[in-house]
Amino acid sequence: MRRNASTRKVFVRIFAAHTRHILNEGKNVGFFVIKPKTNELLLDHLYILPKDQGLGIVSAVLTRIIAEAEQAGLPADVGALRESASNRFYKRHGFVLVERSQFDNYYVRYNTL
Repeated sequence: MRRNASTRKVFVRIFAAHTRHILNEGKNVGFFVIKPKTNELLLDHLYILPKDQGLGIVSAVLTRIIAEAEQAGLPADVGALRESASNRFYKRHGFVLVERSQFDNYYVRYNTL
């Protein structure tokens, strides 16, 4: 239990300023972390509870993130584990694979405005 509390404190300290919560019917069902960079908008984390997956919530969140990036005139970047189903999800939303590492795929969605 102590380890989880310690890990949470580190996460909050590093990401709190850029973390947004995802609400469904007034309940917190997930979060995402957006890190604005000089030349990109980085989607660093995106998590939703399993019971709330498949309802279109993440698509709505990603659409909002893409709109923010376009409004700022920046590409949106994201990484995904190589074997994750999220790879298909990001591709469906216009992200293009730009790099692979041993464990991750990295995508960018270029600004269309």
